[in-house]
Amino acid sequence: MTKKPVVVYGASGYTGRLVCEYLREYGVPFIAAGRSGEKIHTAMKSNVPGIETASYEVVEVAHTVAALTELFTGASVVLNTVGPFAKYGTEVVEASLAAKCHYTDTTGEQDWLIKLDEKFGAQFAAANLLLAPGIAHMYTTGEIAAQLCLETPGLDTLDIAVFWGGSPTIASTLTILINAATSKAYYLEQNQYVEWQADAGLYRLAIPGQHDAALALPWGGTSHPVWFKRDPRVANVKVLGGVFNKPLMEGVPHIVAAALKATEGMTDQERDASLAATAASIMGTMPPRENPRLNKSVDSVHASGPLARIHCVIFGNSNYKQTGLLQAYAAASLLQQAPRRVGFASACQAFGHRELLGTLRSFGLVQEPIITCMG
Repeated sequence: MTKKPVVVYGASGYTGRLVCEYLREYGVPFIAAGRSGEKIHTAMKSNVPGIETASYEVVEVAHTVAALTELFTGASVVLNTVGPFAKYGTEVVEASLAAKCHYTDTTGEQDWLIKLDEKFGAQFAAANLLLAPGIAHMYTTGEIAAQLCLETPGLDTLDIAVFWGGSPTIASTLTILINAATSKAYYLEQNQYVEWQADAGLYRLAIPGQHDAALALPWGGTSHPVWFKRDPRVANVKVLGGVFNKPLMEGVPHIVAAALKATEGMTDQERDASLAATAASIMGTMPPRENPRLNKSVDSVHASGPLARIHCVIFGNSNYKQTGLLQAYAAASLLQQAPRRVGFASACQAFGHRELLGTLRSFGLVQEPIITCMG
């Protein structure tokens, strides 16, 4: 039984280390957990500034429901960063529920969100617990912009674009490949999931703040269509995103197509091993710590209705730091008060979009949103 209120599962990874860093800044005691205690100890000492002032302990744990339940029992919040979540997440969710813990993760895997909504949402709600996947820059910051637009009544359509500077981590690259190989991507049209055209290729988008067009992909459909499916204000949601690095974006469809071709006819186990090897060859090392002069982010939302148009754009930096901060804030908030919604919910639905915006602003990670009313 743990005596720390928060468990960071996957603490040795790039995102997990940032979550621990911001938990330290909030003064929240935590357990840094994962399958290798040695890796976690090394990551804490080498990659988490000021870790010597944090109240934490390292725990090595097997990835089973029983072992995770034993670890989580006595805690209040589990912050899960171990992906691909569709592959590794079920045990963590089941253990969180058994241990009576709130659960958050950093996923963007649309099939995983749909599964959580349909299979676990009601169980977490009945236990008065929060089930909040997808608390991360690529989803939450764009959702903040969407919620700011929706403060104006009469808007029912969200056209969302999310861009960032930098490159995916090792785990994110693997998630992209496995997700492309096993799952379909959907947008929301009149409150129904509609499949994105699989062979549509890259989209060219006009991004606020620059003259050059940027390349985008549906990126697995993202979290937003799932979160807004049960929002009575919203009927339609489409999301495109990508990195500012054009050569990298141009290469993504070719990399994915080649990986899928190479795994045809394989068993699930063989396919996953092959995709993991491909991911490692693409992104074999951890990205460097983010530099706000280089790692910029843009979240743009055009919201429309029959008689209204509003555009909101949020310029920011350091998207992985945004993710780490949002996760830490969620934990700190849950330790002090009940969320606004229990069961399946987004970060904005659980904690409030203006509260989350204020948190990002207070740490210097985003500018004041620019909101334009167009009629």
